[in-house]
Amino acid sequence: MPDGQILINGDWRPPASGAALPVFNPSDGAEFARIARGVAEDIDRAVRAARAALEGGAWGRMTAVERGRLLSKMAQNVADHAEELAVLEAKDTGKPISQARADASALARYFEFYGGAADKIHGETIPYLNGYTVFTLREPHGVCGQIIPWNYPMQIFGRTACGALTMGNSVVMKPAEEACLSVLRVAELMLEVGFPPGAINIVPGLGVEAGAALADHPGIDHLSFTGSRQVGALVQAASARFNRPCTMELGGKSPQVVFADADMDAALPFITRAIIQNAGQTCSAGSRLLVEDKVYDSFVGRVAEKFKALRAGPWDRDLDVGPLISRKQKERVDGFVGKAAAAGVKLLAAGETAANAPAGGYYVAPQVYGDVPVGHVLAQEEVFGPVLAAIRFRDEADAIRIANATPYGLVAGVWTRDGGKQMRLAKAIKAGQVFINNYGAGGGIELPFGGVKGSGFGREKGFTALHDFSTLKTVAIQHG
Repeated sequence: MPDGQILINGDWRPPASGAALPVFNPSDGAEFARIARGVAEDIDRAVRAARAALEGGAWGRMTAVERGRLLSKMAQNVADHAEELAVLEAKDTGKPISQARADASALARYFEFYGGAADKIHGETIPYLNGYTVFTLREPHGVCGQIIPWNYPMQIFGRTACGALTMGNSVVMKPAEEACLSVLRVAELMLEVGFPPGAINIVPGLGVEAGAALADHPGIDHLSFTGSRQVGALVQAASARFNRPCTMELGGKSPQVVFADADMDAALPFITRAIIQNAGQTCSAGSRLLVEDKVYDSFVGRVAEKFKALRAGPWDRDLDVGPLISRKQKERVDGFVGKAAAAGVKLLAAGETAANAPAGGYYVAPQVYGDVPVGHVLAQEEVFGPVLAAIRFRDEADAIRIANATPYGLVAGVWTRDGGKQMRLAKAIKAGQVFINNYGAGGGIELPFGGVKGSGFGREKGFTALHDFSTLKTVAIQHG
């Protein structure tokens, strides 16, 4: 993988700035690599290359079948390099190696799924007036700009770039400066299997430089962004200046709602994993645990016992939790914990950081807080760390009220054996995904993903994403 370079038009080259950014290993805080510091000039070159790839280039001339074959070929290439990619991702993000391996498998599945879907997105004919034939076409937007975060570089690359490429768009991606080594390696593997110049362009750099330049570039036809609500608002404002469609995934404060009749043994491991996966640095993390009052003490007690046994440590130890991505993120999470302590919110249990974990690592042990007030920041804001807020509810109506009592609406989990209650909660909770007696459905690449309310809009994953990554054209022919 070229060190400190960017990918434009099929070539790796130094950035216009001539500068590089350090990459730190979250497990020990030490610098171990450098990436390019791309700037506005690089973004402009990448956008021009992406446009040329579509208009007269080999990518624009490819049929849907040919695009599908390339994506499918790439699926196998990812599988062949899965361990290499997993090690890169684990070292770069700090996540345990087993989680990074799951991410590599998911990336291969994205390429596989969309490779099979490329020639299966159809228009339709519409019955109309006599003497007319009317039909619709699904066409690419053109050049898709994509700004992706540091928590799941491979997976979010898969759900954004694969969907866009499937529909025949070209891509200019700005990955996160905190972690993007696996993305750069994936782009290199894409060139190996034959993706034409300009189909995929990768410009690392700072968000305020390369990211802002991409969001504000007039040559972008569609923009995808995953990140905070605050930055998402800026990205949307930039898109509005060009009347440009965009897909926004802006995080969540997702509830897990546990009723007294739930299968507690089945729920416990899901609830634990949903908040400690990737050290809680997951947009869809189940960060609020809502438990019916009559079983609150017993079930939350079991959760607390589970948390006491959890261990944080470096990526290669493959413990329950790795470090947070950076010192800044650790300070942010510590700030939430401090606010909870200052407000007298009770810490029920906490795990431990392994005794031999490197001193320079950004570790926060998993912890669960009990009887968290619904309006407290711990129950309202996205902590993005392994911190679980447990909340009581009285009855079904109270559960729905609390579940919906945040600005977010990304994911929810509902645990009950009552079929009627399952359906009522599924419909009443304001979220883009609701899981009944499970959480996450094993990643669910086939399942449309996205939020409502402050969690954003538009959908990625599944066939539905291909509608967001394309535009609909209606053709009406009068033939008498």
